[in-house]
Amino acid sequence: MGKIISFANQKGGVGKTTSCVNIASSLGVLGFKVLIIDLDPQGNTTSGVGISKKGLKATTKELLTGELPVGEIIVETPYKNLDVIPTNTALAGAEFDLFDLDDSEFRIKKALDEVKDNYDYILIDCPPSLGMLTINAFAASDGVVVPMQCEFYALEGLSQLMITINRIKRMYNPDLAITGILITMYNSRLLLSMQVISELEKHYADKIFRTKISRNVKLTEAPGFGKPAYYHDKSSKGSKEYLEVAKELATRI
Repeated sequence: MGKIISFANQKGGVGKTTSCVNIASSLGVLGFKVLIIDLDPQGNTTSGVGISKKGLKATTKELLTGELPVGEIIVETPYKNLDVIPTNTALAGAEFDLFDLDDSEFRIKKALDEVKDNYDYILIDCPPSLGMLTINAFAASDGVVVPMQCEFYALEGLSQLMITINRIKRMYNPDLAITGILITMYNSRLLLSMQVISELEKHYADKIFRTKISRNVKLTEAPGFGKPAYYHDKSSKGSKEYLEVAKELATRI
């Protein structure tokens, strides 16, 4: 039975989608069968695995509304062991439609019950907000990975996210847990980075991934080619770091 992991942070620009795409593809390289769900209306995960957002007829929107069975929405990517449920901007309106549906918090969970035995891991790229889409993802998930930069505003956002996760645990999903906190855009030469990590270790020492993701040109370039970093340049520092994070993730959940 596949483990379902959400990638979430209500602060944008922290490397959430980059991390979701590259950990998913790295797990595929390691031999695991992976499904990635693009739950962000921007659709960057979709284009990041080489799927065009133009003309999509089956997306995450149809998954949430139940208009199509999940098996008809899954798309095979060009990359090893990696499938995707794509999205486009139509998903933005679906968040409001959820309020009118029965069991609106569990639409993703119910849909994935049909296919999770087909995968080792199902990764969900959440939008940069804590609205109904993210609640749906958390209600379905076994764990949450939190990508974050080394800045003090990120610490404030992490506190708010923890409150939300605990609320979802009480109301919808008692098994939900923090899988790990992933440091992104890391620069070891900055004093601020060291200060933020020191503060994190006071409260979340056992949750921080050992490998940190450095700032890396190849990671920035890869989405423009519709490729995860490993398939853009597997010798790059960024692709190697994400491969190590994927190995660690596989031991955590």
